[in-house]
Amino acid sequence: MASPNPQRELTLRGLVLGALITVVFTASNVYLGLRIGLTFASSIPAAVISMAVLRLMGGGTLLENNMVQSQASAAGTLSCVFATFPGLIIAGFWTHFPFWQTAGLSFAGGVLGVLFTIPLRRALVTHSSLPYPEGVAAAEILRAGADKGNQRGLQALISGSIMASIFSFCSGGLRLLADGLSLTATAGSAVFQLSAAFSPALIGAGYLVGLSGGMAMLVGCLLAWALGVPWLSATLPNPAHLPPAQFAQDIWLHKVRFVGAGAIAVASLWTLIELMPPVLRGLRSMLRSTPELSATTERDLSSSTMGWLLGGAVLLLAGFFAAFLAPVAHGFWPLVGVAVLFCVVFGFIMAAACGYMAGIVGSSSSPISGIIIIGAVLCALMILGLEALGLTPASMMADGQKLATAFTILLLSAITATIAISNDNLQDLKTGQLVGASPWKQEVALIAGCLVGAAVIPPVLNLLYQAYGFTGAMPRAGMDPSHALAAPQPALITLIAKGIFTHSLDWSMLRTGMALGVGLVILDLALRRHARALPPLGVAVGLYLPASVSLTLAAGAIMGWILQRANRSRRRQTSAENGSIGTMLASGFIVGESLSGVLLAVLSGATGRDNAFSLAAFMPPGWATVLGTLTFGALCWAFARKTLQTP
Repeated sequence: MASPNPQRELTLRGLVLGALITVVFTASNVYLGLRIGLTFASSIPAAVISMAVLRLMGGGTLLENNMVQSQASAAGTLSCVFATFPGLIIAGFWTHFPFWQTAGLSFAGGVLGVLFTIPLRRALVTHSSLPYPEGVAAAEILRAGADKGNQRGLQALISGSIMASIFSFCSGGLRLLADGLSLTATAGSAVFQLSAAFSPALIGAGYLVGLSGGMAMLVGCLLAWALGVPWLSATLPNPAHLPPAQFAQDIWLHKVRFVGAGAIAVASLWTLIELMPPVLRGLRSMLRSTPELSATTERDLSSSTMGWLLGGAVLLLAGFFAAFLAPVAHGFWPLVGVAVLFCVVFGFIMAAACGYMAGIVGSSSSPISGIIIIGAVLCALMILGLEALGLTPASMMADGQKLATAFTILLLSAITATIAISNDNLQDLKTGQLVGASPWKQEVALIAGCLVGAAVIPPVLNLLYQAYGFTGAMPRAGMDPSHALAAPQPALITLIAKGIFTHSLDWSMLRTGMALGVGLVILDLALRRHARALPPLGVAVGLYLPASVSLTLAAGAIMGWILQRANRSRRRQTSAENGSIGTMLASGFIVGESLSGVLLAVLSGATGRDNAFSLAAFMPPGWATVLGTLTFGALCWAFARKTLQTP
């Protein structure tokens, strides 16, 4: 094996490897986001894969591995546009995802996110005491890999992916295993329902979210299904005489989910208010900082390069906004100009806010969903203001305000890309600072990650939509709605935007949710005095997501807590390594199920059927549920055994 070159950092093979990892993690995150509304941080899995592959190729260095993980992490984060683009289909404006518009807006927004983090780097990374938990963890893994490699972590990632892929293919493809379990009971006219999904990805996501977030979602689920649905089903009429299970789902979808939306709005706003003072301090520090360009580890992209990139991103945004409006509206240039300005100004403010939040609580815990909701409200109000001034096209408010809703979602998609990238990039720059990377090279890798990720997102979105559809929006008649992707964020964003323009929001349920959100904030503040926490946003999300998602994710969080306590109680010297193995297994579960879902989507698109490989007809009644329950239990047992296993 060739001796490592300590100067090797930004290399062609590293960019190619980063692009390949990007394809995998972007597809995985888009699938996971549309299914459960959550994504996973790709920095650590990407670093482990990079270390193993470059070690086999010879000459891999710590800095080269850091560039690969930076590139893959940026692309994995760009997949957060899953929260907005599908809204254009749910709103009935698109029937598919056009490649150039979807990719172009994602890339332009991502580039703005990279550029906005450059002036923030010194204030929020170099001259800051923020902990950056994920960035520090990634740096530790890179250092450990430079010393002795991390083959056991890679093996855990691969084995977790294989187990989850096989289970998911047998469940979603062959239909030999049930994909969940649902029990319904009645007490008088009140309906109670308990649902759990047999999903390796949800177990892995729960492990990574942790006990606090998992228990918060469990509380939200219980509020919805042990209180909200039973009470409403007992008090509301059932004129269509729906069966109890279907009636419960109808009440949750049209009533209780709005309570969750109101609680999400209040919890998100409170999170922003809590973090605003340190964000403002960080911005003041940034404005007072002076450039330090002498050291390689302090050199960013040049001002001329940044200027060209900023100009190019702005022109791309203007061009795609105009291309979107041109076929359906006239006199749209004032709206395009204000929209671009809004993207830049609001995007930079939110980039600073998200960057600071990521530094405090980590990228995965930063409330991007809440910021997107606030952005949706501001975008809609901006369009209404321009309409009052006569600066919007005449067709903007025609046909049920469809164009106004669609343009709000499109504008928000670019902003989402910007804030998502800024939320993640400062973590990557913190990792680079700790390992001695050159910032400008890392920024080049981040932009490369945005480019590759933007190219991957449209075909993945099209594949998933054509194969599964979204709840409330199916591409073909006769598809099984039970297998549709929930797409919780796009549905909520569309609901809010359309409701603002048509004055049709269910304010009674939303007001109830807002009041509940205030109560959750007060409860969380009281618990903090006793060193406890119940994140209000987690409870609100548990209300909003299907019970099958919240319960299984909470089970993964509880299982992770038990395994970590078991490691500590045995006082193993390898407990830290075992914790890392658990993280890699959890990531593997997510990647395996997600890639299996994407593969099934490809096969479904090729055959034109979503059940082309189903063998359910050959199974005795009820056997799929029995086999699914037993197999999923065995999968969880294997996860626990590998996590506790002594190396």
